Amino acid sequence: MAAGGAGEVRHWNADVNGVSLHAAEQGPADGPAVLLLHGFPELWLSWRHQMSALAVRGFRALAPDLRGYGDSSSPAEPAAYSIFHIVGDVVALLDHLRLPKVFVVGHDRGAEVAWHLCLFRPDRVRALVALGVPFFPRPPLPMTEVFAARGDGFYITQFQEPGRAEKAFARHDVATVLKKFYSIEFDDLTAPPGVEIIDFLEAPSSPLPWMTDEELGQYAEKFQKSGFTGPLNYYRMMDTNWRLMAPWNGAKITVPVKFIAGDKDMGLQSFGIGQYVKSGAFKSIVPDLEVSTIDGHHYIQQEQADKVNYEIISYLDNFISKEASA
Repeated sequence: MAAGGAGEVRHWNADVNGVSLHAAEQGPADGPAVLLLHGFPELWLSWRHQMSALAVRGFRALAPDLRGYGDSSSPAEPAAYSIFHIVGDVVALLDHLRLPKVFVVGHDRGAEVAWHLCLFRPDRVRALVALGVPFFPRPPLPMTEVFAARGDGFYITQFQEPGRAEKAFARHDVATVLKKFYSIEFDDLTAPPGVEIIDFLEAPSSPLPWMTDEELGQYAEKFQKSGFTGPLNYYRMMDTNWRLMAPWNGAKITVPVKFIAGDKDMGLQSFGIGQYVKSGAFKSIVPDLEVSTIDGHHYIQQEQADKVNYEIISYLDNFISKEASA
């Protein structure tokens, strides 16, 4: 594939699936499309390093703000954030762009959206690169029951009640809230009894090694405007999603996948996820799977941008070469 300059980042909005989605785009409009889906609490900006690297390689990088985030619509009610709504937004965005099939890269909750896009509409995905969050089979119990044993201090439990986390977050400025999440390096996100998770987390006084204060300010400006209710509503729909997913119980992911994780990622260290990935259980439900573990923590596409760029681009280049020779 011919390489060229990355070009400027282009911004636009599209009215799709009953909401307005903001997206950033970089690279040639006729290049192979790569859809980049961010996690919590992030924005399209989380992919700034990948977008420029993909664009230089001739790919068309497309990074939307998911509903509830940034300059996209942010419905107030949790019911507007089911997995069907979010995947529906993605499919509608592809339809809007007249893209029948794309490469998809997802991180954190964006990886969950990407996994379900592959599950619901494998016909729209050429291949997936998932960062940090593997695909899990549907558990026998709703998620809040699975997490109940961790007590009220567990972050997902605290996020369930509408308004609770928002009220706690409001005790801190937005940049501090974000920095607290971006700085997490331990595997148990459980606050002591009577303490809110955002008060328990610490924000270092020095800048993050992988994000400038100016970049943090860009994130903070958008979250100041849009708030945290939309992002938190994703967590408030976990039990509803569990019920909605019953028809796909036991289903496998059939598209080709590369999974990338940081060896110090808090998610990989908890709930036996690391063992799940290594044991073969993961590959049993994602048969066409490659796994790469690299040095890094959770926000790995920003912390270890060069390594992640290499992993993504080498996988996509190899996939395109295989397609061409088939």
